[in-house]
Amino acid sequence: MANIKSAIKRIRTSEKKRLVNQNRISRIRTFIKKVETAISTGDAAAADTAFRALQPEIQRGQAKGAMEKNAVARKLSRRSAKIKALKTKAA
Repeated sequence: MANIKSAIKRIRTSEKKRLVNQNRISRIRTFIKKVETAISTGDAAAADTAFRALQPEIQRGQAKGAMEKNAVARKLSRRSAKIKALKTKAA
């Protein structure tokens, strides 16, 4: 356990931030699962709607520091490509 006052405060603030980030990442994972479920069922319209809901949520996570910029770009790009493939297959 830390003895220095600033270290004690750092532990407290780090724990608060960890809990906030944990909640935010959990929420993002839920949105990703909704997109993946819609893709696996083959419903392009539902997948597109879920993806549009995912985009601001995942970008907010990146802006708040919960996720890395490249990880966000990769996740969005892969989901977008899957939806695009689903739409072209359906057409």
